[in-house]
Amino acid sequence: MLQKHEIKTKNRKKSYYSRMIILTTSGVQQTFSFIPRSQTYDTLNLTDEQLNTTVAVTIQASTNGDYYDTISAVFVLKEGHFYKLELKNGSTVVHKDRVFCTDQPVATYSVNNGQYTSQASNNEFIIYE
Repeated sequence: MLQKHEIKTKNRKKSYYSRMIILTTSGVQQTFSFIPRSQTYDTLNLTDEQLNTTVAVTIQASTNGDYYDTISAVFVLKEGHFYKLELKNGSTVVHKDRVFCTDQPVATYSVNNGQYTSQASNNEFIIYE
């Protein structure tokens, strides 16, 4: 999922896109790709942003590519939660990313899936001039 971010600098705005890792709540092995600073890493930590708890995730398999690496692991995640991912080689941080957990298809994702209720209104209003 690409997200557009804007940074205001002194004279202008700069836009850039960042990719977020999307994972599900399933207890099966899931895979994601990323661009690391180094192709050597041994620790993967996930911090739940809502609960502020950190868990170490065991890397089941990893593949080093020419431009990006791929990791497979079993994640224990909660629906609708954001996580901070930190990949380390010893104490050196190799990669940081953000993870979002959802079981909805990404193409049709809706924040209020099945929870929207419309409010009845007669649309009466007063205009003061």
